[in-house]
Amino acid sequence: MNKPRLRGLYAIADAELLGDEQLEAKVAAAIKGGAAIVQYRDKRPQPAQREAHARRLQALCQRHGVLFIINDAVELAARLGADGVHLGRDDMGVREARAALGDQAVIGVSCYDQFARAEAAAKSGADYVAFGRFFPSATKPQAVQAEIELLHRARQHLRLPICAIGGITVDNGAALIQAGADMLAVVQGVFAQADISLAAQKFVHLFEHHGRIGLV
Repeated sequence: MNKPRLRGLYAIADAELLGDEQLEAKVAAAIKGGAAIVQYRDKRPQPAQREAHARRLQALCQRHGVLFIINDAVELAARLGADGVHLGRDDMGVREARAALGDQAVIGVSCYDQFARAEAAAKSGADYVAFGRFFPSATKPQAVQAEIELLHRARQHLRLPICAIGGITVDNGAALIQAGADMLAVVQGVFAQADISLAAQKFVHLFEHHGRIGLV
């Protein structure tokens, strides 16, 4: 069984930004606009609430054929049978996550501005790597700055999909796609907009007009 193609708008549903009451509705709006992947991110110490939200978002994504990724919580992803997880530097390693989730799970790794970390993630069996932030980010204002040349380098040397994150808007996203990004991970650029569906749709148009052939 082949894994899904990793390309397009990667909508990051940050529970603290979206709010508990509007979380599902706002994610539904992003999916309506064309989000290909949804990541659920919730760092609050409320495991029961986090699982309840994750289950509803997973069901929503399944109904629409959208990939559902959980940020860092490997045990929760395994319990729900989520499509995969995204791991940061302080999270479980790729091999341990693979053992917990199985061969079909999609495992992504944050690599910040570190090409060596991306190489290591690829060797460990990651399904995609993410670089950034590329632009000033309201979500993570202290995040390390990554340069666009990193995308060019990754495209030349890595044989797996590449995600760009950090302060991405419709105005600056095209340059990242042209530099080699298969996915644009977006928080504020989608969910902080007055019309979430329209914002998502505009990102989808970037891939239609500036995209390259993505990896499977």
